[in-house]
Amino acid sequence: MKQAEVDQKLNRTAFADGPRLLADIGATHARFALQTAPGEFRAVRVLKCDDFPDIVAMLRSYLADHAGVNLNHAALAVANPVSGDYVRMTNRAWEFSTDEVRRALGLHTLLVVNDFTALAMSLPGLKPADLMQVGGGKPASNSVIGVLGPGTGLGVSGVIPTVDGFVTLGSEGGHTNFAPADEREYAILQYAWQTWSHVSTERLISGPGMEIIYRAIAKRNGRQVRDLTSQEIIAGALTDKDPLCLEVLECFCAMLGGATANLAVTLGAFGGMFIGGGIVPRLGEWFTTSPFRARFEAKGRFTSYLAEIPTYVITTPNPAFYGVATILSEHLRGRSGANTLMERVQHLQHELTPAEQRVAQLVLEQPRLVLNEPIADIARLAEVSQPTVIRFCRSLGFLGLADFKLKFASSLTGAIPVRHSQVRVSDSTHDLSAKVIDNTVSAILKFRDQLDVRSLDKAIALVAKAKRVEFYAMGNSRVVALDGQHKFFRFRIPTSAYGDSHLLTLAAELLNPGDVVIAISNSGKLPDLLAAVDAARAAGADVIAITSSNSPLAKKASVCLSVDHTEDSTTFLSMISRILQLLLIDILSVGISLDAQNSRLVVEHKSSSGEADNRRLLISHLDS
Repeated sequence: MKQAEVDQKLNRTAFADGPRLLADIGATHARFALQTAPGEFRAVRVLKCDDFPDIVAMLRSYLADHAGVNLNHAALAVANPVSGDYVRMTNRAWEFSTDEVRRALGLHTLLVVNDFTALAMSLPGLKPADLMQVGGGKPASNSVIGVLGPGTGLGVSGVIPTVDGFVTLGSEGGHTNFAPADEREYAILQYAWQTWSHVSTERLISGPGMEIIYRAIAKRNGRQVRDLTSQEIIAGALTDKDPLCLEVLECFCAMLGGATANLAVTLGAFGGMFIGGGIVPRLGEWFTTSPFRARFEAKGRFTSYLAEIPTYVITTPNPAFYGVATILSEHLRGRSGANTLMERVQHLQHELTPAEQRVAQLVLEQPRLVLNEPIADIARLAEVSQPTVIRFCRSLGFLGLADFKLKFASSLTGAIPVRHSQVRVSDSTHDLSAKVIDNTVSAILKFRDQLDVRSLDKAIALVAKAKRVEFYAMGNSRVVALDGQHKFFRFRIPTSAYGDSHLLTLAAELLNPGDVVIAISNSGKLPDLLAAVDAARAAGADVIAITSSNSPLAKKASVCLSVDHTEDSTTFLSMISRILQLLLIDILSVGISLDAQNSRLVVEHKSSSGEADNRRLLISHLDS
């Protein structure tokens, strides 16, 4: 079959916007595939990393064989910690920016995840035929699962069940200190100490580690030997029955059993322990008779505890593809869970025309993309015309795309996962910048989905008819109060801001019915602010509180606009909370401007003698 025909076949996928590029990139080899449907991986190819100067060159080499394939999304699993946009590989001198790679390949989406995070995510979907059990034990349902695998390094991860799926652990457990269990292993550790002051588990339980064990045991046995690779050691043991190689392999498997047991008791992994990586699957049935399981259960008082936990070798080829595909799919879907409109699209899909079905498929696979992209991009990704997108919306009973998006947005509340990435001392400026921005964006998205619209309506109504508005805030919140004073004053609303504890109550006592106080506080517990709010309410004024929903200030207010971000402002400088408070000021500003009686407030008149008034719109969100 000609390549053009192959590519044409690959483009006919179960995904509305074409196949998805998947890769599992280790320190030595990289495996690639095109996913054409859930669980379907085509055009699988293995490349040697040494043959390429960087990751982009390697990706382009694979994609050069599929120039006719329409690619929009990709996900890469790399043998490396991943945090932020910039990736610096541990066991290979490759560095890259995820976004730069995405742009270089012309992709809409590119995810980069840790390889063992991807492997861990594949575990819940593996079938008995994909595994070889070693020893006894039965997996407990809805329990934690552990995974580790020796290859060029030692990958470690885990899977924790949740209400709506699974959460994987981003772990570097392979770098824990190696712990010998007998005199022979202590001799191996002493041998390794001659080279490294810190000997991690990965130094010995890995492909390079097996070579160190070989040299250490040879020295201990008083033998002069030439250096062997891990592949040669395995062949020497299993094929040639060489006594030294067999001893090395038995020692290696015993060490692996001890490390697996340590991870099992650390995680409480009653869902089972899984062994992946490039070494153990090559040992085949011999591994079941190795010292692995005996060492796994040799835990003194916890022997019976570990005997209940099953251990498995992952035998299916390329298991990381399943995990990285799941991670990409959940990213594109936003982990939205069930909602009535999504169910409705799915239920009515078979009644639509073939072209409309492609739009429906895109909606089901990537709801957030459909929600956020313009009609031209939706039509392009679904490979239909723009009128078809409109017909799809009308087939569901909506007036058009705008009406569909409005209802769809409300049905997707809570769909975007909110993540917080801790900035580390070792982070580059690029990484810390990305983390600060990502943390803020995630908090804003969560804030958006939890907004109390009724409280906002009440607050907008109070401000729109207020005779006077006063902002009360202390400390870091004064910045938000000054922003509000500036905006409202430009709207020709009589506005003041107070931040001095001695003036708050004095100002509040001068208020009258029809006046509004906007009190801003992270904690909502400041005594001087609470006293001023009491005085304002006593004077007949209304109080809008921008604060935590469970705070004393919230309970004293006429209306509370909640900011329940978990930032501890008593210990840390307020950063994200301040952004959310400023957003509420902006929402109030735009809200009062939409009131017909206040439309004049958002237009600034600038006139000079003898010239007509120049009108300038004050709010960028409004359509001029």
